[in-house]
This record gives sequence, structure tokens and C-alpha cells, in this order.
Amino acid sequence: MGRGKVELKRIENKINRQVTFAKRRNGLLKKAYELSVLCDAEVALIVFSNRGKLYEFCSSSNMAKTLERYQRCSYGSLEASQLNNDSQSSYQEYVKLKARVDVLQQSQRNLLGDDLGQLSTKELEQLERQLDNSLKQVRSTKTQFMLDQLSDLQQKEQNLLQANQALRDKLQESGAGMQASWEAEEHNDMHYRQQPPQGFFEPLECNNTLQMGYNTVVPPHQLQAGTKEVQHSNAAVIPGWML
Repeated sequence: MGRGKVELKRIENKINRQVTFAKRRNGLLKKAYELSVLCDAEVALIVFSNRGKLYEFCSSSNMAKTLERYQRCSYGSLEASQLNNDSQSSYQEYVKLKARVDVLQQSQRNLLGDDLGQLSTKELEQLERQLDNSLKQVRSTKTQFMLDQLSDLQQKEQNLLQANQALRDKLQESGAGMQASWEAEEHNDMHYRQQPPQGFFEPLECNNTLQMGYNTVVPPHQLQAGTKEVQHSNAAVIPGWML
């Protein structure tokens, strides 16, 4: 008789569960080792117990290399498909942008008056209306700009006129002050000339005869005799051609 089918379910008894885990763990590690040796396969086994304890087996010398190889094999195809999808979406976006650029370039050429032969009458009328609207907007903007400039110039003119008036008033005030000071000075000069200072100068009696030495009284007859002697002495000294 063969063994019947054993129902797989969690072992409720804690001790029996721990014993069964140890036996089957060892058997699993043994089977992994046998598979790697017999079949020359790269086998990596990782087991965590219910307490969090790690049990592992790796046929190669480095578990990290085996895990990296597993990651490349498992997720490489997904990454490639993702890259393919990204490239397709990027290409579609490029096609859309290129078509939009072509439309804008064609519209620009039409606005400049080029390539109009391939347009229909309706498209030409639409282009004409668009140009009229653009021209009206440009003229309106230009007019507003000129009005703003005119307003600025008028404001500057008003400021300059106010500054000029302020300077003129200031100049008139300065001239009036200077005129008043001049008039006061002139009035003082005239008053000084009309009333000369007294007490500084007194009139003196002058004698026309110049006297040197002591002031002595000479009798008239001596004065006449002295005058004659002087005339005789001068006559002796002065040459004859000068008499």
C-alpha cells in the first residue's frame, strides 16, 4: 500500500513545527547542494525562520553576484520593454511637435506673403482678416505709445515752467533787496556830504610872509637897508648879461 496524500497545513504544535522546520531545512539545503554539483548549476537558497533567523546556501563564492544576475534576468526584460515604450512615446511626441512646427512655419510664411498659391479663397479671406486685425492692434498700440510720450513731455514742460517761475521770483526778490540796500547807502552818503563832521578841523589864520628863526620885529628903516644890501650883493654875484 502506498502512502496517502498528506494535507499540507500549518503545524499547530510549536515543538513539532520547530523539529519539522529543522529537518526539512537541512534536506532542502542538501538537495540544493546536490543539484549544483550534479548539474553544474548556480544555485542560491535563502531561508528565514519564523523567528527571523537567516539560513542560506550559494553554489558560487559570492551571493551578491548571484542576486545581481537574478535581478538582470528578471527585470532586464521589463526595463527593455519600458525603454521601448518610453522611446515610442518620445517618438510620438516628437512627431506631434514637428507637425506643429511645420504648421507654424507655414503660417508665418503666409503672413509674410509667401506660398499663397496653395491657399483657397476662404483661407485667403481668413488670412486677410487676420492681417487687418493685427494691423489695427499695431496702430492702436502705436497711438497709445505716442499719447503716453506726449503726456510725459507735457508734464516735463509744466515742471520746467514752474521751476523757471520760481527762479524768476527768487531773482526779483534778490534784485529788490539789492536796490533797497543801494538806495540806503546813497542816502547815507548824501547825508554825510551835506553835514560834514565838526570839531575835527578848525580854520587857521595864515601869514603870507615866511619867517625863519625867531619871530622878531625889524624896524622899517633897517628892513629897507637890508634889502638894498642884498640887492647890491646879488648884483655883484649875478653876471652882467643876466641883468
